Amino acid sequence: MGDAIGQMLVSAVGIAISPLPLVAVILMLATPRGRANGVAFTAGWVVALSALVAVVLLIGAGGDASRGTGGPGRWTYWLRLALGVVFLVLAVGQWRGRPQEGQEARLPEWMRAVDRFSPRKATGLGAALAVANPKNLVLGIGGAVSIAASNAGAGGRAVTAVLMVLIGSLCTLLPLGTYLAGGDRAEAVLRDWRAWLKQHNAVIMTTVLAVLGAKYVGDAISGLS
Repeated sequence: MGDAIGQMLVSAVGIAISPLPLVAVILMLATPRGRANGVAFTAGWVVALSALVAVVLLIGAGGDASRGTGGPGRWTYWLRLALGVVFLVLAVGQWRGRPQEGQEARLPEWMRAVDRFSPRKATGLGAALAVANPKNLVLGIGGAVSIAASNAGAGGRAVTAVLMVLIGSLCTLLPLGTYLAGGDRAEAVLRDWRAWLKQHNAVIMTTVLAVLGAKYVGDAISGLS
């Protein structure tokens, strides 16, 4: 199981370092229905990410992702290579779209409308950001394939999958937990987080995507050779 955890950890942390959902849940928590919408958003994220990981694990089991003591199936390395290339392309796009010096970063249009969201819309948004966002979709698939390709038994893979979802959901669980436990002081803390992440989102994502892309491509080349 240790091998499975080690393989998926990079993907899980990459999902957790997601400024957009963190900013979105912070914005929701500042609305009149903040508690209900924050919980709904987080629930949508966790359920959608869990479903993605579960589906990929099932497909990996059916596709012989792990060949027992023979190591991961060769197709898993080709998939990692493709995912790594996607990460590098996304990193270039993030860097080119970053705010120029002296220019203030703008939030997407939908973020400026979260104060009018119902819990149902908040749930849908959380699910969409978890699996419809290209970066998180690729990371979720890559991490789940790594678990499926490990030598862990069925129980070990299940525990690792749960850990991946929990780690990947920290970007929503942490602000929600801070809001629920921090009282009035939490609002100032979350406001500072939001301002910093809003301005530095592009640089953070460029760095994360570039590192992940290099790792996935490196792992794939090593495995294929």
